[in-house]
Amino acid sequence: MRKAAVLGAGTMGSRIAAHLANAGVETLLLDLPSPGEGPAARNAVAAKALKGLFKSRPPAFFTETSARRLSIGNFEDDMGRLANVDWIIEAVVERFDIKRQLLDKVSEVRRPGSLVSSNTSGLPIAKLAEGYPDDFRCNWSGTHFFNPPRHMRLLELIPTPETDPAVTAFLEDFCDKRLGKVVVQAHDRPNFIANRIFLFAVMQTIQTMLEQGLSVEEVDALTGQLIGRPRMATFRLADFTGVDICLYVASNLYELVPDDERRAVYAPPEFLKKMVAKGLIGDKAGQGFYKKDAKAPGGRLTLDLDTLEYREAQKPEFPALAEAMRTPDLGRRLQALFASDDRAAKFLWTTLSELFLYAANRIPEVCDDIVAMDTVMKGGFNWEMGIFEMWNAAGVESTVERMRGEGKQMPPLVERVLASPSKSFYSVDQGTPTYFDLASGEQRPVPQKAGVLELSRLRLQKAPVRSNPGASLWDLGDGVALLEFHSKANTLDGDVFEMLAASLDEVESRFDALVIGNQGANFSVGANLQMILGLIAGGDWNELEAAVARVQGLIVSLEACRKPVVAAVHGQALGGGCEILLRSSHVQAAAESYIGLVEVGVGLIPAAGGCTEMMRRATAGLDESDDVTKQTLHLFERIGMAKVASSAEEAQQWGYLSPGDDITMNRDRLLAEAKKAALALALAGYEPKEPQPILVGGRGVRAALELRLWMMRQAMWASDYDVTVGKRLANVLAGGDLTQPSFVSREYMLGLEREAFLGLCGEQKTRERIEHLLKTGKPLRN
Repeated sequence: MRKAAVLGAGTMGSRIAAHLANAGVETLLLDLPSPGEGPAARNAVAAKALKGLFKSRPPAFFTETSARRLSIGNFEDDMGRLANVDWIIEAVVERFDIKRQLLDKVSEVRRPGSLVSSNTSGLPIAKLAEGYPDDFRCNWSGTHFFNPPRHMRLLELIPTPETDPAVTAFLEDFCDKRLGKVVVQAHDRPNFIANRIFLFAVMQTIQTMLEQGLSVEEVDALTGQLIGRPRMATFRLADFTGVDICLYVASNLYELVPDDERRAVYAPPEFLKKMVAKGLIGDKAGQGFYKKDAKAPGGRLTLDLDTLEYREAQKPEFPALAEAMRTPDLGRRLQALFASDDRAAKFLWTTLSELFLYAANRIPEVCDDIVAMDTVMKGGFNWEMGIFEMWNAAGVESTVERMRGEGKQMPPLVERVLASPSKSFYSVDQGTPTYFDLASGEQRPVPQKAGVLELSRLRLQKAPVRSNPGASLWDLGDGVALLEFHSKANTLDGDVFEMLAASLDEVESRFDALVIGNQGANFSVGANLQMILGLIAGGDWNELEAAVARVQGLIVSLEACRKPVVAAVHGQALGGGCEILLRSSHVQAAAESYIGLVEVGVGLIPAAGGCTEMMRRATAGLDESDDVTKQTLHLFERIGMAKVASSAEEAQQWGYLSPGDDITMNRDRLLAEAKKAALALALAGYEPKEPQPILVGGRGVRAALELRLWMMRQAMWASDYDVTVGKRLANVLAGGDLTQPSFVSREYMLGLEREAFLGLCGEQKTRERIEHLLKTGKPLRN
């Protein structure tokens, strides 16, 4: 796959094109021609889309280098260029007739053997390709990306009966390994899996709300994190998506599924039609179910669905809600909620039980098995559990008994599950997770792709080598150990540091290599600030200095380990988390890694070797006769402004990753690829590197950094205390009070880090920043 083309430069099409470019594919983005002469005028639509990609948040491109792989054109002048591409993705407006008109042109110009797909979210795939040549139809499929394509990992792949199985296998492999997607094959039914099931969940929620008399705020309080879904819940998500889009999709699906036993649920309620007619269509109009109002309590108003007028938001009052949220396990939370008899429990039982039954009736209509449907709901909508995982956790037999008591008929899938020995959708057989397979009527192993290592399976099969509340050491086999952080947010605390030290000892004596990684949301968000605040409050400065020195020594000792240490980085790697990867022998980073030294945000500086190592990298290859001001200034701005790289590729450009470090597009493959890298280093006879001297600029460079601070203060970009912290950082990066550029030792620089860190710990405003972040989750600019 060297070249691709995306037809349609709307929000989805342009972002799909951007992500193909991220993956190293030369990509052509086409849209309608504009009046005028020459490419600049004719390609205005695609050019505007490209410009928008650079402004999009979250970013569509990994880096500007990725963006250079994307070129633009139009449907009249550039269709001939499609003859040179390997994959053509149609992504125009969701209208069958318009898609067919464009595919007619594609059929005329594409070269034989090139792949063609549609990004439709629900139109019939086979029907879209009717009448085209055999070579077109056997290379044709549906590829339903989710928005934004770079960050939403799910891809529904919809082959037709005529699609060559080799094409399906190739696309699944490419989208998995190169685009980082969780690929699920869906059947060619209206709205496939994701939108069919999710739309039912939304419309059923609305119907139950109207029947039981709940408010917009109450529904959002009950359908978000409480049941393992994102904070946006139902109506905030509808505003984000667009109320008009919700209305269109529901109305369209109602017409497409005449035989659906719950078709009536898709019929839009009158208030939804009136909202769209009044322009209350969500965030893009500034008003939908919610409307921002700076004067209102909480900063927003809520729509009264009876009057379609806005009122002050009301805080939901559900006594059982707070108690339920204190139960971290979703399965137990559901059991407790279903056992209650208040309004919240009644609402949740109705909506979820109806969803359970509807989902069970859609298999095998929309997909082959429960694993596919659960994967889609988790990957496409960021649900903590899939529908059948939730049902299993809530208790299959007890919930079915209750449903039958309410006169509900069980789908064939459920009857067969209850007739099976396990009586459950999911189970575990001798350390292997299994699922109920409708086709065979038996529990089958949950599929695991080659090249994927799942810690959840490892935990079922063996005990850790060592473990404490913050971290565990696992034997991955083949002489490789894994250090897994599992503290809150994977912060670095006493338990984690204790296990890191023990792991290095174990690896030195028993293993050939160590991988540091986990499968939580983030690699590590840095030091446990509560721990630091406690040390500061204790007032024992000797103990605090000794603690900082111990942490420095421990993290720096990663470099001295006689066995290779590979950091498997994903998500956020901030502060101390970043410093760990900086000292590792090798980094295997997920493409979606957000790396940075951010300590200034809490009034501190990096003090576990981060300043030291980044300064070494910034001036490597230079000598005392070179001016290092430019390199130091770049580093000073990144650390001093707490900048975080928005991708692993950008982190590599910034120096947080070395040129020899590797990037994995699909984070599901990260641990396996990190293990592979660790084994390769061990087999190559790994030897730790000797500490290298570090070139620093001394007083002259420090003065330049302080001048930049002064300019930032004059421009009101920095507070007085930002300047105080910045001067401490400047002194470290410049190498202290040296009179001229000099090479200094690692120990010398670590001493400067400690001195600056301890000095800032004694400042009241640093304590205020730490306390504010712990309390609010937001930085304080004091």
